[in-house]
Amino acid sequence: MKILTFSTLFPNQVRPNHGIFVETRLRHLVASGAVSSRVVAPVPWFPFRHRRFGRYADFARVPAAETRHGLSVTHPRYPLLPKVGMNLAPAMLAQGARATLGRMIDEGHDFDLIDAHYFYPDGVAAVRLGRYFNKPVVITARGSDISMIPQHPVPRRLIQWAAANAAHLITVCDALKTELMALGAEPGRITPLRNGVDLERFRPLARDAIREELGLDGFVLLSVGNLVELKGHDLTIGALPLLPDAVLLLAGQGPERARLEALARELGVEDRVRFLGVLPQAELARYYNAADALVLASSREGWANVLLEAMACGTPVVASRVWGTPEVVAAPGAGVLMDERSAAGVAAGVQRLRAAGIDRAATRRYAEGFSWDATTEGQLRVFKNILQR
Repeated sequence: MKILTFSTLFPNQVRPNHGIFVETRLRHLVASGAVSSRVVAPVPWFPFRHRRFGRYADFARVPAAETRHGLSVTHPRYPLLPKVGMNLAPAMLAQGARATLGRMIDEGHDFDLIDAHYFYPDGVAAVRLGRYFNKPVVITARGSDISMIPQHPVPRRLIQWAAANAAHLITVCDALKTELMALGAEPGRITPLRNGVDLERFRPLARDAIREELGLDGFVLLSVGNLVELKGHDLTIGALPLLPDAVLLLAGQGPERARLEALARELGVEDRVRFLGVLPQAELARYYNAADALVLASSREGWANVLLEAMACGTPVVASRVWGTPEVVAAPGAGVLMDERSAAGVAAGVQRLRAAGIDRAATRRYAEGFSWDATTEGQLRVFKNILQR
């Protein structure tokens, strides 16, 4: 079976962690031996490579093509108009990628179906391309593409159109299936397939030695994610005055950093907050091992991979009760869900976790139930059924 994986959420040599969950799922699918894939991961066009242009310069530095873990990845460019281009994005994305797909077919690299990730604009663009090339399209909904973007009228209508014209829909949690049904999608054409975790990459390590190397002692909290408002890092920092013996490590980068640093100073806890920046996954696994608990205070999440990554390292979690998170944190060994999403709620969750006692071996055993095998088998069933039809 030959598929074309289509998504703007895919890692590249400039941003190696960008959309890594899409790449990880695809790698396990290809490893089954039942599927081969080429990846088309479009990148916004930008003319200048100088770093003073920030993330826009990153777009310019992404190569036209590369190979990642044996996967052939092409990065066609498409125009992206800041602030005003949201409604036009699917059409621009499809137009920018169409020549690349046509060239692939002309060169003998035809494909059976398009496997698209993230509903808007990627999924809508993929359905446009599927109609042009007469290929079935499967769209995976991953979180804010369904929980937030449909609040805008034009994207909402386009998402509903794509859902009606795709061959099948996949969601990473049951909560997103419910939301897609509320948008009018047929229940029988939606399959929830949760993300898994790489149990080899994320595993218990020599915890005491790592803590010594990193200069950590006492009770250590870790929060992982972009420094943006929806991740709720401000709530975790706000909980520190109520957790006087806790140290917080923040792994990630983003526009909220200055505000978060100012908040830590205002609360008098700046000496207990350490900003780590973006970490490669191998280094992140060390920090998961070093931490006593992972805190995820997000206002919305589809299926947060960081939860399972921490658990696979034996580290329990304290998480907000939003979207797919209760489906991940579903047993005492996994950790606790906050009773309320607030600084006080974070503190209470951490205190409840500590009072119950932390059993790192039990947390690891829980994570071992989330290998990628079931997800891979589910994808293969969906794809085979489509191609048989």
